[in-house]
Amino acid sequence: MISWQDEGAVLRVRPHGETSAIVEVFTIEHGRHAGAVRGGISRKIAPSLQPGAQIAVTWKARLDNHLGSFTVEPLRSRAVNAMSDRLALAGLNAVCGLLSVVLPEREAHADLYSQTVQLLDLLGQTDIWPLAYLRWEQALLDDLGFGMDLSACAVRGVNEDLAFVSPRSGRAVSREAAGEWASRLLLLPPVLAGKGEATTPEIIKALATTGYFVEHRLLRSLDADRVLPARNRLLDAIQRSD
Repeated sequence: MISWQDEGAVLRVRPHGETSAIVEVFTIEHGRHAGAVRGGISRKIAPSLQPGAQIAVTWKARLDNHLGSFTVEPLRSRAVNAMSDRLALAGLNAVCGLLSVVLPEREAHADLYSQTVQLLDLLGQTDIWPLAYLRWEQALLDDLGFGMDLSACAVRGVNEDLAFVSPRSGRAVSREAAGEWASRLLLLPPVLAGKGEATTPEIIKALATTGYFVEHRLLRSLDADRVLPARNRLLDAIQRSD
């Protein structure tokens, strides 16, 4: 029998048989990992297994490639914060939904895990959450190999008046270098490069650019569905929160 213990955030729960559930957790040392929880849909256990909840897990299986089973211990719930407003709920669903699709199974991503937990702990803080989500989405792309290089112009090497991002290379392009190709490039709002004011319109522009790399590069590399309704609902909630 193989066994390990870890801590993580619940990403997804689906029924399994009459009383059990298959729970997908983003853990510190074992990455995105699933296991069956006996009685997981019961009134006693189900409230501890809501998406975003922080839990301690013990996984056991006869062989490493088996689904295995989880025993879980609740650490903290984020349900109250997530239900506090439209933005918080949309944010929780977007983060958990995205991770459930793009994270490699059983592969540790410790830095991304830490940033994810910090982001989830900010749920309900409407004034800072949109910017925190933008930074998290940039970190997600970096961690999975699809990050952008916004340090200097890909064409001329300068680091002034950077206004665009190449959809092919993910590198910054200055306004002068873009020339007649500007309409084919993605916008580089200052907030995306950690500059300027983090207003809602600027964050939305930045998320349109990160969204391109999520949809057309990251998801396409996984042959995954290119439509992420939960992320679209989050963008709508951010716009409405202004």
